Amino acid sequence: MYVRDARNRDEAWLLDRIEEMGLDSAAFRSRDYVIAVDERSNERAGFGRYRIHKTDEGEVCELTGIGVVEGWRGQGVGAHVVERLIDLAADEGFDTVYSITDSDDYLRQFGFDEPEERPPVIEDRLEQKREEVGEDVVALAVDTDAFEMPPAFRERFKNAEKGGHEETEPEESAEDFGIDADEATYKYDTGS
Repeated sequence: MYVRDARNRDEAWLLDRIEEMGLDSAAFRSRDYVIAVDERSNERAGFGRYRIHKTDEGEVCELTGIGVVEGWRGQGVGAHVVERLIDLAADEGFDTVYSITDSDDYLRQFGFDEPEERPPVIEDRLEQKREEVGEDVVALAVDTDAFEMPPAFRERFKNAEKGGHEETEPEESAEDFGIDADEATYKYDTGS
């Protein structure tokens, strides 16, 4: 498994996944995305974007549109997408990266936290996202040099395979359907 920059031919795939997952596609440009790819099957497993907002006060970097395809979740794919995005932002000279999310627990494990002050463009995006998604949306930030990848995520990513960490559905029992297995009689019950 590895993470690479998106290519033009990834555009349709990205747009389909973004729509399926209900993610932010505002000002979509495929070249802003990175994609996690399984090197064995060449299957795309996850993606994310860094968006640069140009303002009068300077540029602000936001991570957005981060998603992992079902079947690849729970294997460190999203963590490596976030890591690659932060590395790219740092290479572009950003000291701080923001993200607006309703899944803040996920990003907090990498060192993201609510900033004391937010740039006006992030304030505007936060208000917009709260209107679209809900009031539980928060703005988080991390210093690019403070990002931490938990070692367990690295190990999972190395061994990732489709369906490798998905939860299996529990087996259904008679009790799930309101049947008392000790008292029930059945059509072909012989009574023995």
